[in-house]
Amino acid sequence: MAGIAVPAGVMDTSAPFDPASGSVIERALFNHRWLVVLLCALLTVLLGWQATRLQLNASFEKTIPTQHRYVQNYLTHQNDLSGLGNTVRIAVAAPQGGIYDAKYLDTLRRFSDEVFLLPGVDRMRMKSLWTPTTRWVGVTEEGLEGGPVIPDGFDGSPAKLQQLAANVARSGEIGQLVARDAKSSVIFVPLLSKDADGRAVDYATLSASLEHLRTRYEAEGVRVHITGFAKIVGDLIDGVRAVLVFFGIAVLIAAVMVFWYTRCLRSTALVVLASLIAVVWQLGLLPLLGYALDPYSILVPFLVFAIGMSHGAQKMNGIMQDVGRGVHKLVAARFTFRRLFLAGLTALLADAVGFAVLLVIDIQVIRELAIAASIGVAVLIFTNLILLPVLLSYTGVSAQAAARSLRAEAADAAGSSKHPAWAFLDRFTERRWATVAVVAGLVMGAGGFVASTQLKIGDLDPGAPELRADSRYNRDVAFMNAAYGAGSDVLAVMVKTPDGQCSRFETLNKVDALEWELRQIDGVENTNTLALLNRRVLSGLNEGNPRWYEFLPNQDMLNTVTAGAPRGLYNDACGLLTVYVYLSDHKADTLTRVVDHVEAFARDNNTADTQFLLAAGSAGIEAATNIVVKDAWRTMLLLVYGAVVLLCFITFRSWRAVVVAVLPLVVTSFMAEALMVGLSMGVKVATLPVIALGVGIGVDYALYILSITLAQLREGKSLSESYYRALLFTGKVVMLTGVTLAVGVITWVASPIKFQADMGLLLAFMFIWNMLGALVLLPALAHFLLKPGTTKEAA
Repeated sequence: MAGIAVPAGVMDTSAPFDPASGSVIERALFNHRWLVVLLCALLTVLLGWQATRLQLNASFEKTIPTQHRYVQNYLTHQNDLSGLGNTVRIAVAAPQGGIYDAKYLDTLRRFSDEVFLLPGVDRMRMKSLWTPTTRWVGVTEEGLEGGPVIPDGFDGSPAKLQQLAANVARSGEIGQLVARDAKSSVIFVPLLSKDADGRAVDYATLSASLEHLRTRYEAEGVRVHITGFAKIVGDLIDGVRAVLVFFGIAVLIAAVMVFWYTRCLRSTALVVLASLIAVVWQLGLLPLLGYALDPYSILVPFLVFAIGMSHGAQKMNGIMQDVGRGVHKLVAARFTFRRLFLAGLTALLADAVGFAVLLVIDIQVIRELAIAASIGVAVLIFTNLILLPVLLSYTGVSAQAAARSLRAEAADAAGSSKHPAWAFLDRFTERRWATVAVVAGLVMGAGGFVASTQLKIGDLDPGAPELRADSRYNRDVAFMNAAYGAGSDVLAVMVKTPDGQCSRFETLNKVDALEWELRQIDGVENTNTLALLNRRVLSGLNEGNPRWYEFLPNQDMLNTVTAGAPRGLYNDACGLLTVYVYLSDHKADTLTRVVDHVEAFARDNNTADTQFLLAAGSAGIEAATNIVVKDAWRTMLLLVYGAVVLLCFITFRSWRAVVVAVLPLVVTSFMAEALMVGLSMGVKVATLPVIALGVGIGVDYALYILSITLAQLREGKSLSESYYRALLFTGKVVMLTGVTLAVGVITWVASPIKFQADMGLLLAFMFIWNMLGALVLLPALAHFLLKPGTTKEAA
């Protein structure tokens, strides 16, 4: 190996090594290696024990933007609203016959009683056919009458069943608690934020309890369909097992790929070990700081492992090449630390910024994801930039692997032809090839930008987009939509009035007008208000004559109807009315149409005594979430790009180098957004982090290649030779990690969790395109921007 030329600007390995050389940090670490290893071992044991205390759960409040005015309105009036927050709907269907069957009703009663006793259930607001709050109002020979839907003394006899059917018909619950075909009925279960003991509801336990009830009662001949946030979270937590399987697959793929590249078992094992230690530290720090994992942040440990493998492979490669040149393993570790610590630190800071900018989004679950990921990236500074080189300084690498790592360099020194792959990539430093690459990059970027203008905010599919379309949950949603004529997507408009004045004609007339207008909007299936009840009662008082289905300016009549109306339509103080809007789905376009119309109506009709406020209900909260995501989306990208530009400028001290490093990221971002349009993905809580991470993680490739290229240029080398040296030293590992990480995450497409599959596809795309941008577009841009004079000034 003595005859191999040492890459200029990389490190002079021929001179005797001075142990007192290097930075203060380098001397402190490598002159006390045993202390570094001991401290890291103790921290791993301590944080590994802490990781066993980590909990996996989710909170409804953490998934909503609590500071948005819509949600603030909902939280202010939460106690006056009936079942418009975190709820579960359980449809109990009779596959044969209908609900007017004694056996079915007995099953429903027992099911309802057991659900009533589950922890976290808001028992005061729970409704089913068997709860006393489910009542009917009708017109008889003696006038208006009413009572519980289940008749007094119900014994399942044909007479009582006939009376029950009549009561249901007069209750207004058809399409709500009772299916339109009368073959199923719903148990409506509002949930509390905390159980009776003051603890947050354990959604995993609640979901498991519901599944247990489902299994037991389906054995009795009914079919059970369950929807609601708690069930979504429960299904996602069940899917964590699949996440762990894919994590194991990714670790195995990464280890196999690194070993295939190095042919060195010990260095491969250390790179994997250092990355896994980072994951252990991260998971141990979370409970120590009072955080838990949720279904959205469960993927963060893999991202930390992936980033660690990328940086670890660079350190391992540098040490391996120096050992191949005949350098002692300790000196090789110190040389590699000097060469790559700053580039690695800058790259990790860029990764941290990619996560940290997510803090601008006013959704707690995303903020906790950002914090968890930032902790993981901070840990990598110690495990992969410091601990790994120290460990490799003890173990070294195999002689055969070290010699193999310099095969291309040895062939180059001997005057042999370049490896075909490196020769091909080196062509992009020439004007003709550089022009083609830059033009192609601009065309792809422009095309991606045009396509990205069609990117939607929010969910684009019905049901729960976090789960597969054919999942049990989404099949249950489809059943609810078909059987009840209106899905579980409810948007509620709150109409605030002075206490005691909710039944004023002027107010109810405006409510009636809004309700009529909303019914004309595409996507609105049904509505329900106190004004609609007045129309129905007036028609009922006149023998059901449709000519009397009118809203009359008769205040006495309005007061009489209001006195007997269900409290869900107004609060106890008669100071808040609720307009229920039942939607066909919660797609972004549907929510936007309804919200925009209500906002316009409110601007035209709000007065000092009557105010139309958005929004409650699952769809109302989803609309608020979409607005927050839309406002934060571009702000987040501007912040992450601004931070990456600043970090690159601090590292390279050249605006030209910054453009060369960042422009490929911009092209990849536009193309990723175009891919989201093509795959019908919206910008939402699950996909928003990936957009930021693609920038933060993607700059790693450019930093490693550009740092070596600039160092070579500053030594007077041509761009072609400088870039070729960078390819030999760091480019091979950039290619290796890009392909390895893409293969690791592309396996996620088989996950039962839909948003994990979406994230895997997007991450794989961004890993590959950021790698190609660093290998192809970076040297092409360097041809036009990195002039020898500017690089010397930067030096």
